Amino acid sequence: MRIFLLFLSFYFLSISIYSQKNKTKISYQQGLDQQKIHFGYFIGLNSYDYKFEESDIKDDREVLKKIGFNVGLIGDLKLKKNLNLRFEPGLYINKSDFEFETSEVKKNSSYIHLPILLKYSAQRLNNFKPYLLGGLSASYNLSSNQNSSILDENLKVKKLTFNYELGFGIDLYFQYFKFSPSIRGVFSLSDELFSKNNELGSITGNIDKMSARAIFINFSFH
Repeated sequence: MRIFLLFLSFYFLSISIYSQKNKTKISYQQGLDQQKIHFGYFIGLNSYDYKFEESDIKDDREVLKKIGFNVGLIGDLKLKKNLNLRFEPGLYINKSDFEFETSEVKKNSSYIHLPILLKYSAQRLNNFKPYLLGGLSASYNLSSNQNSSILDENLKVKKLTFNYELGFGIDLYFQYFKFSPSIRGVFSLSDELFSKNNELGSITGNIDKMSARAIFINFSFH
């Protein structure tokens, strides 16, 4: 929640400052949005959480969320005047601490994240343009222990999961580049838990499904 509020504060502050500085109505980078294909890159932050679906037996558990790091590339295809198709492959690094009733598990994650998104933009106003994002993605977990041969590992996660994503952002046009801060919610469509150990006392014995949820804040440059 804190990272979301921080972004909102930055979002509205950027609008206010940028509006004041661009009253001269000099339109920068006018040709960029007319290009059929253009490219960029992003850096950013992420925060992962997990939703548990479980049997009738309820256990107390907590996920201690950490702030992670994102970096990646952007490919943008213009479909219509205000509609673009985007591919944003990136590396997302994070770690989470799971506190179960009987034990604590530390989970380090490095994801290759592959989203295909539709970007719908409002009408450009001088050098400012808000937009909405939505689409589907696949996440390949480089840190997955799915194939681990260690018998007593009690939290095995899958290599590949699928998600849907929703977000918004703003395009800010400068003389030499376009800067686009954005925020997205990412919601897993898959069960990330690979195996469910049903032995008595297992920390995953009564978990039916574990789904990742995340917030991505990206700062893009084109």
